[in-house]
Amino acid sequence: MTSDKAVLIHFSGHDHPGLTAELTGTLARHKIVVLDIGQAVVHESVSLGILIQMPASGSVSSVEADLTARAHELNLQARFVSVPDDSLRHWLRGLHKQHFIVTILGRSICAEHLARVTSIVAANEMNVDRIDRLSGQLSSHGPSGNACVELAISGDDAREPAMRAEFLAAAQQLSIDIAFQRESIFRRNRRLFAFDMDSTLIQGEVIDELAKLAGVGEQVSKITEAAMRGELNFDESFRRRVALLKGLEERHVHTLLRTIPLAEGAERLIRTLRLLGYKTAVLSGGFTFFAHHLQQTLGIDYVHANELEIVDGVVTGRVIPPVVNGDRKAALLAELAHKEDISLEQVVAVGDGANDIPMLRLAGMGIAYRAKPLVRQSAPQSISSLGLDGLLYLIGVRDRDLHPHEPLV
Repeated sequence: MTSDKAVLIHFSGHDHPGLTAELTGTLARHKIVVLDIGQAVVHESVSLGILIQMPASGSVSSVEADLTARAHELNLQARFVSVPDDSLRHWLRGLHKQHFIVTILGRSICAEHLARVTSIVAANEMNVDRIDRLSGQLSSHGPSGNACVELAISGDDAREPAMRAEFLAAAQQLSIDIAFQRESIFRRNRRLFAFDMDSTLIQGEVIDELAKLAGVGEQVSKITEAAMRGELNFDESFRRRVALLKGLEERHVHTLLRTIPLAEGAERLIRTLRLLGYKTAVLSGGFTFFAHHLQQTLGIDYVHANELEIVDGVVTGRVIPPVVNGDRKAALLAELAHKEDISLEQVVAVGDGANDIPMLRLAGMGIAYRAKPLVRQSAPQSISSLGLDGLLYLIGVRDRDLHPHEPLV
């Protein structure tokens, strides 16, 4: 080592408590300036890197000797590399690069998935700064298991649009999900989750189920599918579908509260968000009778949906205005953010249909959940391989944070 150069010290070996304290304590006794530090543990194997600046005075050889001896006592290998000035300047410039988070999600994650994602990162001249496993395991552990790896990367933000397209294509080919978002203070401080209801929080479309009860299921289903694909104006298609429900008895309407199940992971997601202090909202083009049922069941804070008009115990075939369409959802999202005194960057919106696109684009994080192709292509993020609780990974929640004492399954 030389005293006029920065030095990178790399320690590696079997991990056990106290390693970092012992090594940094040795540096402290020599009054060493630390420029950077990073540590990772994989399967009880530790890798610790410390970038230091040697003091102008003092014995360089004594610092190296002390650290080497201490590392040997701790059963670690120590390696010392002088860092040239141009390399140090390059590192300093890198501190000002744009930083991103890439999240890989699936029922299991294998080497092929990791290779594809990191190849895209490398091809776009981005650097992988950190890799973390957020799920309990990465291998397949049941049809409802979750696997997640998070990569922190940095580089030129001009590559962002191309990378988004490449990640979307890779996700479709590999049957996984790849989320790509900018690292920022807002990513770590989301405060409100707003959900579509039908085919998002619940498994099905309420209006389609009502139509089956009214004997017009096939007619309504065709209109619904066209509307969700964005082929029909929502307001017109909605009025046409509701009109077909005319004459349905109210007692049949409420039977759906017991027959339409929650989406996979919905209860765990909402429960966790409430635990973490998030506000939650349902902004739905569906109906208030079901949305209020979810509000009571899950403890959702806000509900805005369409009110199905019922007179003398019979559905009239009309809704009470205003209709909650795509534009109305976006406006309500902005109103809720203002009411909660938060930035729209702190809002997460989740939906599956074309009428959700305005709010998905408005929110700081818009997520197309098990959505139609048009919506997946239009939304900033798209999740299809996991249940709703997989969204927790996108805000950095680890499985062990929620179940620190439970065995892995």
